[in-house]
Amino acid sequence: MRTSQRCDGVTRRNFVRVGGLSALGLGLGDFFRLQRANSANPTNNTTSVAPAKSCILIWLDGGASHLDTFDPKPQAPSEVRGPFESLETNLPGVRISEHMPRTAQVMDSLALVRSVTSPFGVHNFAVQYLMTGYKPTPALEYPSMASVVAHLNTRAGVLPSNIAIPHLTSRDVATIGNGFLPNSTKHFSLGSDPGKADYKVRDLDFYRGIDISRLDRRRQIVNAMNEYGNLRSEAGGVNDPDLERAYNLIASDEAKAAFDLGEESTKVREQYAIDPRANIYDSNNIGQQCLLARRLVERGVPFVTVNNVGWDNHLDLQTYANRHPGDSRSASHALIPGLDKALSALISDLATRGMLDETLVLVMTDFGRTPKINSTGGRDHWPNCFSVAMAGGGVRGGQVIGASDALGEFVADRPITPGDLSTTIYTLLGIDPGHELKTPDGRPIRVAPQDAKLIKELIA
Repeated sequence: MRTSQRCDGVTRRNFVRVGGLSALGLGLGDFFRLQRANSANPTNNTTSVAPAKSCILIWLDGGASHLDTFDPKPQAPSEVRGPFESLETNLPGVRISEHMPRTAQVMDSLALVRSVTSPFGVHNFAVQYLMTGYKPTPALEYPSMASVVAHLNTRAGVLPSNIAIPHLTSRDVATIGNGFLPNSTKHFSLGSDPGKADYKVRDLDFYRGIDISRLDRRRQIVNAMNEYGNLRSEAGGVNDPDLERAYNLIASDEAKAAFDLGEESTKVREQYAIDPRANIYDSNNIGQQCLLARRLVERGVPFVTVNNVGWDNHLDLQTYANRHPGDSRSASHALIPGLDKALSALISDLATRGMLDETLVLVMTDFGRTPKINSTGGRDHWPNCFSVAMAGGGVRGGQVIGASDALGEFVADRPITPGDLSTTIYTLLGIDPGHELKTPDGRPIRVAPQDAKLIKELIA
């Protein structure tokens, strides 16, 4: 049975919540204080024109099988081919899983990289390598690409610059994050799944007994303390703009609205395989998660990670395409069909809104899965060769880069490392891969590894 775990203005009736300090905006104020300090001195050697203003990373947590998604082997023996057929796409000669018919129709917007390779077959090292572009080392904790983008972001706004939907897994939080960068660049986790009936964004509600008038009083107290301590600016304003931003977030109709999927039309929600009339909720709500990601980048958030769990499946491969045994409901939210509907809807929706050229869409995972099916009908960890999909944001779509061999076992052409991917992703986002960050002790660190290479075929 598949599980979601890996093997290893504000009215008094309608508040937005800020948790623990959180209820009083203090910890969040610290968050914004650090974020503002970063953007005040960006010193980032970005390109003059950034092809992409934002990035949506669809992270298939646990290691999605390349053979059962983007790189099927219809001519391979059955023990490699697996239980799924393949289908043609709108690119001649390119086939993907039979459970991805909608993605097949937007393949001319996608670039498939079928030759990603890594030496790490355990989750923590694999995730670090993919998320940072650097091979893990005990000498230094590198920041994730999301944190780097947040660190170099100069577009101030109410919403955080690095948001995870609904959250990163506990193992990912422990192994990747802001690294040596300030805590302000950490991901802001919603703490709630937008596909659940009880969806409510963590830290955007007041605690019981706290309302806007009490928060106002707390702000007045802090202002008075600042004035008493002669901490006010020469212009006479409050010398704590980050506390102001924290207050503005929890009291902002705009911020609250950004997370409200109810503002979307039924037509758009159904495009993402969501029927608000059906009231069906289950463990794979990637459609709603991607819709929320679109809403966030539309409002200026530069990096959003959609964390889709459940891909670390060592057992029956059929669970990738179906619900749990005995579940008689539709399989519309099973892993591969769910990804198919969400990814195709996201690409089409962004294109319709004129946002695809400025939004980089990534589909990445820990590693691939073993070509030969194991004794339990599943596949195990396999980092030697796997696939990544990219679209929008300056990516030249309608192509396949690299190739695996006849069994999907090793790279047959154009090996690409996670470092190469990070170099290319930064370039597409207008960030110089050679730009140097500083560790707390002043050590310069490139945002991408020195030996990594740009995937030139991807750049439109």
